Amino acid sequence: MFFLLPTTFSIYVLIYVLAAIIPAIFLMIQISKADKMEKEPTPLLLSLVLQGIFAALAAIVLEYIGEALLSFSSLSPDSPIYSIVTAFLIVAVAEEGCKFFFLYRRTWKDPNFNYRFDGVVYAVFVSLGFAAFENIKYVFSYGLSVAFMRAFLAVPGHMGFAVFMGIFYGRAKIAESNGNKTMKIVNMILAYLSAVCLHGFYDATAMVQTPLSSLLYIGFVVIMYIVVFTLIKRESKTDRPIY
Repeated sequence: MFFLLPTTFSIYVLIYVLAAIIPAIFLMIQISKADKMEKEPTPLLLSLVLQGIFAALAAIVLEYIGEALLSFSSLSPDSPIYSIVTAFLIVAVAEEGCKFFFLYRRTWKDPNFNYRFDGVVYAVFVSLGFAAFENIKYVFSYGLSVAFMRAFLAVPGHMGFAVFMGIFYGRAKIAESNGNKTMKIVNMILAYLSAVCLHGFYDATAMVQTPLSSLLYIGFVVIMYIVVFTLIKRESKTDRPIY
């Protein structure tokens, strides 16, 4: 009997891990299929997933610092304003900032970054690496009951934020190749801010927990998913070389 315990424990761990990462893997496959012009090397994509994990670890530290600083404010933790500030200025700013930092650090000078749509692929892989790590943490903390909801909400949500980031990121790369420093900076700022705004609104409507915020959350999720998958098809279809 005691010899069976490690095996049983290993099976449960495997089930929890698979429940957490399968949604992210599925979306990675879908975005890879959308990359029609030139497939990215597998080692590069795996390294981007790892960058997403690094981003998640860094974000944990920054969010802890942000929440500690917010605790000194006059805002009540039970107020909607506190939730909105947390969602936008702590969670979204930290998480999307960390994703963007590790995305840029790994891909900007990589010779494989030679098509505009590559920016979307790279941003999504980093974001889904982040989401998979975050999902493992949630599943092990709260059980398999959270895996189903997060598979349809949180994980695709991270991908959605990344698609907007990646679109502007790819345009920034084109602007640099054309010698247009101003448009490079503009698109880099838009890459970050678009993801922060979407992430912040997503989290804020989920955290406020009023009937109105719940309706806004559902409507936002539905609209964002429709827009995101439309953008993926359009960007893939109109993809072009950077150089």
